[in-house]
Amino acid sequence: MTSRFDQFKSVIEAWKRKDVDAVIDAMSDDIVWHYAAAIAPAARGKKEARAFLDKFGAGIGEVSWRIFHYAETENRLFVEGVDEYVTTKGVKVAAPYAGVIEFSGDKISAWRDYVDRGVIDSMKAGNPYPDQVKELINRPAQ
Repeated sequence: MTSRFDQFKSVIEAWKRKDVDAVIDAMSDDIVWHYAAAIAPAARGKKEARAFLDKFGAGIGEVSWRIFHYAETENRLFVEGVDEYVTTKGVKVAAPYAGVIEFSGDKISAWRDYVDRGVIDSMKAGNPYPDQVKELINRPAQ
């Protein structure tokens, strides 16, 4: 059986290619995706997940999403990484995050990303990366 981390890496690679269909295909029909846990309501189901990805992806140019550490069980994957990208306006954003991904069979059925929206919004406004973000993102990825 493919590891949960390998399954998730294929989602990362699909997102880097902006292949929304492949990302959505990795999800169960009843996915509950907290793409910004405790900040925004969850996307429920593939239709809402696609709507989020289409809207978010429209403002993104180059993607460099990296995972620093992970741990997995039979049906759950924990990741620590950085969602780093350049907006279509040329602004660089690096969002350190932690995520929990749950699987049902071979599909992602629940996904919770924990990020600091204030740091992201500051970077999108053109402010430099804070020192603590630099420290977090300048580590080797898996």
